[in-house]
Amino acid sequence: LFQMAFVGKVINIMSGGVSERVRIIPIAIFAVIMGGFIYPTVVNWAWGSDMLSGTILDINMYDLAGSTVIHSTGGWALLAAILIVGARKGRYPKNGGVRVIPASNIPLVTLGAFLLWIGWFGFNGGSVGSIASKENADLVALTILNTNTAGLAGAITVGIMMYIKYKKLDITMVLNGALGGLVSVTAGPDLYNIYQPILIGAVGGMLVVIFVPLFDKLRLDDPVGALSVHLVNGIWGTLAVGIFTDKLFLDQLKGVVIVGIFAFVSTYIVLFTINKIIPLKSSPDEEME
Repeated sequence: LFQMAFVGKVINIMSGGVSERVRIIPIAIFAVIMGGFIYPTVVNWAWGSDMLSGTILDINMYDLAGSTVIHSTGGWALLAAILIVGARKGRYPKNGGVRVIPASNIPLVTLGAFLLWIGWFGFNGGSVGSIASKENADLVALTILNTNTAGLAGAITVGIMMYIKYKKLDITMVLNGALGGLVSVTAGPDLYNIYQPILIGAVGGMLVVIFVPLFDKLRLDDPVGALSVHLVNGIWGTLAVGIFTDKLFLDQLKGVVIVGIFAFVSTYIVLFTINKIIPLKSSPDEEME
């Protein structure tokens, strides 16, 4: 049940990032392949049977609840999907610039972000693995506190940055800042003291503000900001463990690189093949509707 929730998140990162322009059947086929083969392989490398043990690719990365295993795996899959599917119609006009396609339902966006935020307490707290002793109960409590702190730091940082830049608060960016903070603390909330997540989450929020427009400049159409939230902050969060704790930075970096190469290449091959058989992109009429 725990891994079922996790693999759902991996697939949701990808499906959300290509929303408004894909067909349901090919995405459903990909979800089965991702859930049955690609994600379990990453899990076995990083958390499970240690399939790469004794090889040059052996992963010693510390990743409590999946900054890399879940979030950047989903982010790399999304990057491959965007490269194959392309942008929404009219998103990037031929004369240059970016056409803003506003969110259709801000209250639902907000509800979704809050459900994720509360869910993250189980996501990270549950990853400690036990609550049966006082020590473990304290560790779960610390993990949940640090998770919340990082989310708050991300949200507040983005709110301040957006207000300074545009003289108004953008709720979708503030919520993505919170999620960026949550992703960035997910690799090691059980290892940090109660102050480090403030900095880690704040940097996560800043990265969201920097990378959302950057991906638009690269003409990578990501309606929900999932590349910035999950891919970029999944990488940052995993490396942060090597910066703020006694875990080796090179071990963290090696894990990020190996998982990134595998997730991107395998997803690209699978989606490219599916796209040849059943086109991933919806028809222009369906997309406009």
